Amino acid sequence: MNPAIEQIITLRKEGKLDEAIALANKLVAGEPNSPIAHYQCAWCHDAAGLEREAVPYYEKAIELGLAPEDDLAGALLGLGSTYRTLGLYEQAAATLAKGRQQFPQDRSFPVFLSMAYYNLGRHHEAMTLLLQNLAETSIDPTISAYRRAIVHYAEDLDKTW
Repeated sequence: MNPAIEQIITLRKEGKLDEAIALANKLVAGEPNSPIAHYQCAWCHDAAGLEREAVPYYEKAIELGLAPEDDLAGALLGLGSTYRTLGLYEQAAATLAKGRQQFPQDRSFPVFLSMAYYNLGRHHEAMTLLLQNLAETSIDPTISAYRRAIVHYAEDLDKTW
């Protein structure tokens, strides 16, 4: 791994976000066609609560072809979540749905997508995603005992018998 990226990650993990951002900005300036540099820069801005500043770096990282092995899932989740926190709910849902399609094994996508659906007033879809995810992943024995029923009911919460 690039030593500068290792240092950025270390600084971010240590909470030294101003230093991480400065180094990430320098890396992007020196390697403007590096999707990994843009992704790391986005992540640093996002972690610092600078969501608006993070968006173009996420977008550029994805546009430049950030590979799955280079954290494409993290970039899609970060961008989708950031769009949502900025009130850009349609973009959030589209980005998170794309991530869910590309990374079906990643359980964070349906959870974050359900939040975007909620913000869009798509409450039925939001609840369905959450309930299915809960039923399929919970190790709590009181949830597991009702897994089949929860999944069944999640398909149509308005149905009565």
